[in-house]
Amino acid sequence: QVQLVESGGGLVQPGGSLRLSCAASGSINSINAMSWYRQAPGNKRELVATIGSGGSTNYADFVKERFTISRDIAKNTVYLQMNRLKPEDTAVYYCNAYLVTPLTRGNFWGQGTQVTVSS
Repeated sequence: QVQLVESGGGLVQPGGSLRLSCAASGSINSINAMSWYRQAPGNKRELVATIGSGGSTNYADFVKERFTISRDIAKNTVYLQMNRLKPEDTAVYYCNAYLVTPLTRGNFWGQGTQVTVSS
């Protein structure tokens, strides 16, 4: 069974840092783009950052210069380093990846990890 599992969320004070991880496991032929999304209560899910299979990256304007997305291809893992966190970064963060498996291909989602920025 293919799945994405996030970890690394938690409570942090404003100005602090967190590092999220998302590992893809199961029978996977290849992984294309990997992304992080977030959803705050009452808001739509929004794209935070994307990293392509070749390493190209894109960021939402609200996280540029603060967040960094990276991936370890050998470990099928994507990371999100979050620095200078703000209360408005509070949300559930979801990992997304376009996976090719022996049976199918498409976008897969993790279960989400809560990030709370508060003093």
